[in-house]
Amino acid sequence: MFLSSVARTRLVSAVCGTSRRTHGFNFNYNLSRSFSAVNVTEGAEILNDLSVSGKVDTVIVGYTDLYGRLLGKRYDADCFANECLKNGTHACTYTFAVDMPMNPLEGFDFASWDKGFGDLHLVPDTNSLRRAAWLDRTLLILCDVYDSTTHDLIPIAPRSLLRNMLSQVEEVIGGGCKVKSASELEYYLYNTSFREANEKGYRYSELEPAGWYSEDYHILQASRTEPFHQKVRNMLKASGLPVENSKGETGIGQHELNVAYNDVLLMADRHVTFKQCMKEVADQMGMSITFMAKPTHEDAGSSCHIHLSIQDKYGKNLFQGDETLGTVKGCSKLFINFLGGWIKHTPELYCLYAPTINSYKRFQAGSWAPTACAWGDDNRTTGFRIVGSGPSLRIECRLPGADVNPYLAFAAGLASGLDGVKKGIDPPPMFSGNAYAADDAAVNLPTSLGEAAEMFGKSEFVRETFGEKVQQHYHRFYMLEQQAYDAVVTDWERQRYFEQI
Repeated sequence: MFLSSVARTRLVSAVCGTSRRTHGFNFNYNLSRSFSAVNVTEGAEILNDLSVSGKVDTVIVGYTDLYGRLLGKRYDADCFANECLKNGTHACTYTFAVDMPMNPLEGFDFASWDKGFGDLHLVPDTNSLRRAAWLDRTLLILCDVYDSTTHDLIPIAPRSLLRNMLSQVEEVIGGGCKVKSASELEYYLYNTSFREANEKGYRYSELEPAGWYSEDYHILQASRTEPFHQKVRNMLKASGLPVENSKGETGIGQHELNVAYNDVLLMADRHVTFKQCMKEVADQMGMSITFMAKPTHEDAGSSCHIHLSIQDKYGKNLFQGDETLGTVKGCSKLFINFLGGWIKHTPELYCLYAPTINSYKRFQAGSWAPTACAWGDDNRTTGFRIVGSGPSLRIECRLPGADVNPYLAFAAGLASGLDGVKKGIDPPPMFSGNAYAADDAAVNLPTSLGEAAEMFGKSEFVRETFGEKVQQHYHRFYMLEQQAYDAVVTDWERQRYFEQI
């Protein structure tokens, strides 16, 4: 929704500096806060101070494509205040129908050459407005994507999928409820720059990892990348994203960074923001970073474990209760059914958790990536791990990789869990022990993007939950990715067959 005329006028005045009042805000203090935590009036006062002091001249107006990449435009701050904030802005519909190299794809009802690739209407969400501290005098705001003719949310836009699922929470669970979430993002860091990596064809043997032995929880090895990680932590904090920690991971040059949990839509926004921050800081420092799920077969993959819980309007965790499930005590029936629905619908929604060809190479036994769609009590070998107790009781889904689009993964988990609550779905028995070694530990999962896309395309649950347009669009999108891969002759094939076959 647009701002009211009064609120818009205040924010226009603030960014343009037409009002020269000062409000006594400490500049550094206010930049460390997320604008989502303040009301429009206070946000306008903060922006006014920034404009008057000459600290802001650029606003990035962004949204994510289906891959989860941040797209958008850079606005002059005055033009943002006078035009974009009032009217929104536009982007091309083709951005939801392209492959990774931005080639237009065929076969989509939503956008095509025959339809002329018209406009999307981008409407900035002021709750997402924040400083991009790693850039000079720049703010970042994320947008909802609307149809430029009907002015309805475009259902295939990733942020729309999550918004539409959130609209069902009150209907299923009750008024005032909030979905709390977090995402733990892993990645590999290299001393090779992005440009150098590109010139080398991204051949892994020619990239220099930022470490040279496994550094899971190691302080010494992680200290060698501290110039990068310290800058990222400080830049995120200055941008209003409260950082919890960073740590070394099991892979060579692999790390993880966590920001504090939040309401699920804001958490997805945070995920997009801190991923962008890390890429750009690496680029600034002549390094590179990858969020591929499995950058090399010789080392562990990178995950993105996602956590969900639900609070009532008073802040009580609705997963708490008097029930016992396996060895999990003090849980609620809502928790039990949410877990049951999430597990049941995971196979048909798997392409939203594992959205690339590379995603499926991460799922290897003993690799810290789960191969079983089972659940366990604090069990890292299962796809679903129950963690915390009392107010912190939550479900951790360990299936997504670092290549996940957070809006889609959260929407998938929420859709599945809510269906479990509506229908009273119970989960399978708790799994104890090593799920990698169990043949019958869980529901079978797709083993390729093509298989996952086919399940998604045939699912009645997907059609009923997200709508036929969403189902057809994403099925087509993922199938085209699989077909593109299948048509390529790989280095592995040449190395294996060139001489000896």
